[in-house]
Amino acid sequence: MIKRGIAHVGVFFLYLLSLLPLSLLFFFARLLYYLLYYVIGYRKKVVRQNLTHSFPEKSPVEIKAIEKKFFLYLAELIFEIIKMSSISKAETLKRVKFTGLEQLEAHFAAGESILACTGHYGNWELGTLALGLSISAKTMVIFKPIKNKIFETWFDCMRTKYGNVFIAMRQTLRGMATYKNEPTLLCFASDQSPTREETKYFVDFLHQQTAALLGVEKIAKSTKRPIYYFKVSVVKKGYYHVEVLPMCLDPAKMDEFAITNLHFKFLENIIKEQPQYWLWSHKRWKFKPE
Repeated sequence: MIKRGIAHVGVFFLYLLSLLPLSLLFFFARLLYYLLYYVIGYRKKVVRQNLTHSFPEKSPVEIKAIEKKFFLYLAELIFEIIKMSSISKAETLKRVKFTGLEQLEAHFAAGESILACTGHYGNWELGTLALGLSISAKTMVIFKPIKNKIFETWFDCMRTKYGNVFIAMRQTLRGMATYKNEPTLLCFASDQSPTREETKYFVDFLHQQTAALLGVEKIAKSTKRPIYYFKVSVVKKGYYHVEVLPMCLDPAKMDEFAITNLHFKFLENIIKEQPQYWLWSHKRWKFKPE
């Protein structure tokens, strides 16, 4: 009961915080960065190990520079997500711009549903919020629920306030069936880690054998839906550009695991351009092939 009360107070505080202008929130983000990096050392060992293994060609000095940039961006990202609790439609669309959406609209006009692939790069949360405001079809996002139900409800309200539908990963097929009679865009952030029991395939990603989720590939092949990759770029602090790229327009013709390999190659190329904007604090390489 006490924990629930604290969680409710926390959610209310986050909403009040979201009412502040983002410029002021970025000031708080700078303070959080110093706290996370220099005082707490939050997952610093995990981040450095991930970076060192992913970029063996870089010197320790270069790795540390990326590491610091990542922690600063992580702090800014936290406050950007808090801001989403009260952000307006106009502000959302001002901060996230898309190119290539006409490719998607051509499918929707023909009554076709499609799949979207991306990674935990840049502000994926704000990107999906803006996407739902930018296309004519229903935007459906596959996600992993968090354990705290009060914060889960807060996240759900924030994510869906402009019409997006969020579907728990284990309910994907049921969610698709609900909207089977209308064109939809089904979004996956497929760089999440599967459990050991879920792991059926490892992909070569950032110089490491990496356990991969196969959901996008399985659904694409069974439904024959084309796949587009959403390439996120950070334009400047708080502003993003998303380029819609055709990744696989005829999944039925692809060999087994080819779609999964392709997705990770797209993501790897993006990470190499600006590595500080990927989620390096995630324990992505918890286990290797046996």
